Amino acid sequence: MIRVLVAEDHTIVREGIKQLIGLAKDLQVVGEASNGEQLLETLRHTPCEVVLLDISMPGVNGLEAIPRIRALAQPPAILVLSMHDEPQMAARALKAGAAGYATKDSEPALLLTAIRRVAAGGRYIDPALADRMVFEVGLTDAQPRHALLSEREFSVFERLAQGVNVNEIALQLAVSSKTISTHKARLMLKLNAHSVADLVRYALEHKLI
Repeated sequence: MIRVLVAEDHTIVREGIKQLIGLAKDLQVVGEASNGEQLLETLRHTPCEVVLLDISMPGVNGLEAIPRIRALAQPPAILVLSMHDEPQMAARALKAGAAGYATKDSEPALLLTAIRRVAAGGRYIDPALADRMVFEVGLTDAQPRHALLSEREFSVFERLAQGVNVNEIALQLAVSSKTISTHKARLMLKLNAHSVADLVRYALEHKLI
């Protein structure tokens, strides 16, 4: 039996995923979490083979949770389930240590296949993204501007685009507001943005929120 922990902040989506997994005789949901902190706490006392991880959770988001999950004594395989069909996002998740990346518009059967594959030690990339990742991420020089952001800058950018202010971001990431302001200035320069509205527009155009 493959034990799965579902980390997803939207209750309706989480319940749907649990029902889907419940239809498979070889899969079992053993835990759930609605944010990154809850996920990390649940993993401390809930053994599982796979974490099905939403990339855009409040607090500690999916990208930030991946290395912390990987640092556990017996880390489960991580399958990211995201609304983002953006190659750079998938590349970031895989680079951080995820074993697979699926999108929320995947066929249900493909999601179950992905869970089984990463549980067995394999890797999985949404078929619709695989070719795009090769050509847009691997072989071309024309990368989008957000590919230039560091992991911390990307975390700050994502939160700013979602309407979180500097002080709240500082609390979430446990750093000073001054540090977040420095990251904000650097990322806005890299994205050629002059306001938060520009950041929101950029994020929407690139399907990052």
